[in-house]
Amino acid sequence: MLDDIRRELDCHIGEKIRVKANKGRKKIDEKEGVLERTYPSLFVVKIEEGNISERRVSFTYADVLTQTVEYELPGSAV
Repeated sequence: MLDDIRRELDCHIGEKIRVKANKGRKKIDEKEGVLERTYPSLFVVKIEEGNISERRVSFTYADVLTQTVEYELPGSAV
C-alpha cells in the first residue's frame, strides 16, 4: 500500500497538491503547495506563504495510510 501511494505521488512531482493534516483535538491544518520531492518514506511539499517566504513540509506515507493526512491532486483525491 505504501508503495502505491508513493508511485501515485511520483507521477505528480512539480504539480499543485492540497494536504489536510489532522493535528488532534479537532485541529486540522490545510495547506496548498507544490509537490517537490518523494523519498522512500516521506514526501515534501513546498508551501508559499505570502509574497516573501516559503517553507517545506514533509509528510509520511504511513500518515496517509492511517488517514492522519489526506491529499488532493489535480484529477484525483485520497
